[in-house]
Amino acid sequence: MYAAGSSIRPLRSAHSGSQAHLRHLGRWALVVALIVFASLALARVALGGTVPATTTVVVQPGDSLWAIAAARYPGADTRERVDSIERLNGLSGPVIVAGETLQLPNP
Repeated sequence: MYAAGSSIRPLRSAHSGSQAHLRHLGRWALVVALIVFASLALARVALGGTVPATTTVVVQPGDSLWAIAAARYPGADTRERVDSIERLNGLSGPVIVAGETLQLPNP
């Protein structure tokens, strides 16, 4: 009724031990790579792409922080924008020089 004797043996892989370990390691590496790729893709979607936080502008002769802020951010409070440009660039006041490079926060 029940099988007994020497014909029963434990199940073993047909592959040798080191080949089986390499195959499993390769599968795990593939799974980890897919998880990393999916995480990066989802992060990019969640953040809306890779838009830089600032824009660089070179000051032209006759420019002022007020004129740059008014032209760059129409409809916004120019005083707040001038203040944010000053803080971002470490300026102690609204004085700028032609040829100077300024970082402007993106709207």
